[in-house]
Amino acid sequence: MGKARQPASWGRFRVCVIRQGSVHIAGGASLSTHIHSLERLTISLRPAGNMPYELKRVFASLPQMERGVAKVIGGDPKGNNFLYTNGKCVIIRNIENPAIADVYTEHAHQVTVAKYAPSGFYIASGDASGKIRIWDTTQKEHMLKYEYTPISGKVKDIAWTEDSKRIAVVGDGREKFGSVFLWDSGSSVGEISGHAKLINSVDIRQKRPYRLATASDDTCGSFFEGPPFKFKFTLRDHSQFVNCIRFSPDGSRLVTAGADGQIFVYDGATGERVGSLGGEKAHKGGIYAVSWSPDSSQLISASGDKTVKLWDVGAATAVTTFNLGSDVSDQQLGCLWQKDHLLSISLSGYINYLDKNNPDRPIRTVKGHTKSIQCLTVHKGDGRSYIYSGSHDGHINYWDAETGENDCFSGKGHSNQVSKMQADEANELVTCSMDDTLRYTNLSKKEYSASDVVKMDSQPKSVSVSGGFTLAVCIGQLVLLKDKKKVFTMDNLGYEAEVGVIHPGGTTAAVGGNDGKVRLYSIQGNTLKDEGKTLEAKGCITDIAYSSDGAYLAVIDEKKVATVFSVADGYSVKNEFYGHHAKPVSLAWSPDNEHFATGGMDMMVYVWTISDPDKRIKIPDSHRLHHVSSLAWIDPHTLVTTSHDATVKQWTITY
Repeated sequence: MGKARQPASWGRFRVCVIRQGSVHIAGGASLSTHIHSLERLTISLRPAGNMPYELKRVFASLPQMERGVAKVIGGDPKGNNFLYTNGKCVIIRNIENPAIADVYTEHAHQVTVAKYAPSGFYIASGDASGKIRIWDTTQKEHMLKYEYTPISGKVKDIAWTEDSKRIAVVGDGREKFGSVFLWDSGSSVGEISGHAKLINSVDIRQKRPYRLATASDDTCGSFFEGPPFKFKFTLRDHSQFVNCIRFSPDGSRLVTAGADGQIFVYDGATGERVGSLGGEKAHKGGIYAVSWSPDSSQLISASGDKTVKLWDVGAATAVTTFNLGSDVSDQQLGCLWQKDHLLSISLSGYINYLDKNNPDRPIRTVKGHTKSIQCLTVHKGDGRSYIYSGSHDGHINYWDAETGENDCFSGKGHSNQVSKMQADEANELVTCSMDDTLRYTNLSKKEYSASDVVKMDSQPKSVSVSGGFTLAVCIGQLVLLKDKKKVFTMDNLGYEAEVGVIHPGGTTAAVGGNDGKVRLYSIQGNTLKDEGKTLEAKGCITDIAYSSDGAYLAVIDEKKVATVFSVADGYSVKNEFYGHHAKPVSLAWSPDNEHFATGGMDMMVYVWTISDPDKRIKIPDSHRLHHVSSLAWIDPHTLVTTSHDATVKQWTITY
């Protein structure tokens, strides 16, 4: 076995005694566990609390939305946070400052709903396979407490009893559509029956005597008494799917909301119908969600007619109507009333903070991405750093790196996946997309321009800007652009070009191919000239980048190797870097030109030091469920990563 190197910054420990299963170190620290190799031992010897990387900020994804499907938002009984789901993640956000977020990623399937226990100490989350996970909210690790599979299909809603001891779970299933059980043993405390189709919604009265109510696609609601919960009768007032059912916090009332645009009110203890809201119809479109005010006198309802209404339940009239737009993406599919905050969720995934005093304009709208992020870049403007991210659905968002305040460009932009982006010297964001276009967007105006779009002959895969030129690598051709116009096209390449970059000096373009070679072209006048010089990598090239001072060219390939070439020495190999267990796919140079980061399909991010291939910082599981799709640096000690989980993360790196 080779000699294990020890990076200087780790400090020197003297290992005094090794005795069964634990290492005793001078100074009293003890590293338990069975250590099989010297390499494992070296890794374990980093002093506690001196990690070379630390997660600094998380800019969370928006909820994953589906047209015509209600979105359940969970509220925190302490009033600090709210929660929702996207993909396999549960996202917890601070309600006062939604830029503060935490992401739970332990589900193996798409998570559909998450709800706090009334105690506030646990969250129950359910996924598309029918699995329920109950986990701790107080620790950062979110330890799993219990796991059950109460139904065999997608979980649609979860409800707890007020003592946090019993849980009702409903949704789709083969033999039953719901289950109610003890949280700590999984033992049944009743039977949820009475429905012929999947159950959309469940709630439990938060006062004794307990009552449980369900709402289903079979146009009916059901009323149960217990525990043990037994079916009492059916509520047959709706003519379409019943999407939501909720008891008031004081237990006196129960409401149902349906796709027929109606809201019916029942007595919370007996289940008898008391009336309906808004006369013949509460909304012009289907209603997807309702949420009660803390004092049980009012509620809000979210509808496909693109409005949210605030109701006085006693008078059965709408006090305020919030208009949230005229586009299909403005349909309202979820809502939450928590303390003084009224939240609604649009089909676009945007989270609206409603203003009772100005119903046509939300206090704030939380934006972001709902679909996987493919690329990002960092640009400084007005003395602040901004992160730009482009996603699978063509959406581009920008974030203030310090505060997390974010917005999207206005106007009509890309109609398909944004593949690569880079800011140029003229303060414009240059993006290439699967819609076969390049776009130049002014970063001061932050508005798409219909005139600054260049249509390509084939799909562009990569874009690079420097020295007034733009290089687009398209399927089957290389295109050089100047002043937003094509000035040179090179066809019949004889190889499949994957990615290209222009040297910061603006005189050379390096293009990586799927044959494992990097070809160097000189930019002469407005043309690309093949100088016949090629650099050899180990396999199909996945990304390449010049350091900002132009001294080095870094290349990553699917044979899991990163190679750095020294430009001044005729592109001789400076160093090779090994570490990834699967192909690396993204690459970014630190502004200090001495380090670069790579992200791979092995879920790993490595930060490499060009002078010493053995000195590396490894960030495992940076996005847990997905590989890192793109990397960028804000400053020499702040790395930004993004992934298919639609979140953007910032890491503090210390060498």
